[in-house]
Amino acid sequence: MSENARTGTKTRLYDAFAASGKALASGKRLELLDLLAQGERTVDALAKAAGLNLTTASAHLQTLKQAGFVATRREGVRIHYRLAGEDVAQLFALLRKVAEAHQAAVPAARDAYLGEDTAVELSREELRVRTAAGDVVVLDVRPVEEYQAGHIPGAISIPVEELAERINELPEDTEIVVYCRGEYCVLAHDAVRLLTDLGRRAIRLNDGMLEWRLSELPVDASDLM
Repeated sequence: MSENARTGTKTRLYDAFAASGKALASGKRLELLDLLAQGERTVDALAKAAGLNLTTASAHLQTLKQAGFVATRREGVRIHYRLAGEDVAQLFALLRKVAEAHQAAVPAARDAYLGEDTAVELSREELRVRTAAGDVVVLDVRPVEEYQAGHIPGAISIPVEELAERINELPEDTEIVVYCRGEYCVLAHDAVRLLTDLGRRAIRLNDGMLEWRLSELPVDASDLM
């Protein structure tokens, strides 16, 4: 192969790599990947959760599908989207960590979104130890459909917007460990602040369901408890 031909094939290879990068070059597409990392969803559900109209959500999803990041299945007239593989979730998680480490704007944006944070955190391993000892209650504050798609075994489901009204469903004398979608999910932060304000002992898992799955820890996909 001539040098010019080799250069041309190398360019095509790197252009193919770049196509994946272009598909990720949208905050809303990354948000859709974040939602899909929690489980399969319809276009309607994704649009609502991401604050998009159907046309815009569909366009973003088509871009992700063309890049091979998402797959679909049809059920009647509804199209259901899911991540194309666990490697997509791994790429998404790594992208966020690399961005936080190397993009100066990310830590400030993270803190502005998650709010002031003085809550105690614990790791996945610490949570497993304390759960086995039976001295904590694990609380999942994601939407119900995400809980049903997969949750930490033994976790109770109370979506954060229902927490104030349903707080009596939680024992008063046991520490509550709260988790949501992942390390950058605001739901657990809001829940811990609310529980603390209401006089409960609450701490937060230092990441969430995305990292739990990627660590290949047990996941329960049973009905609501």
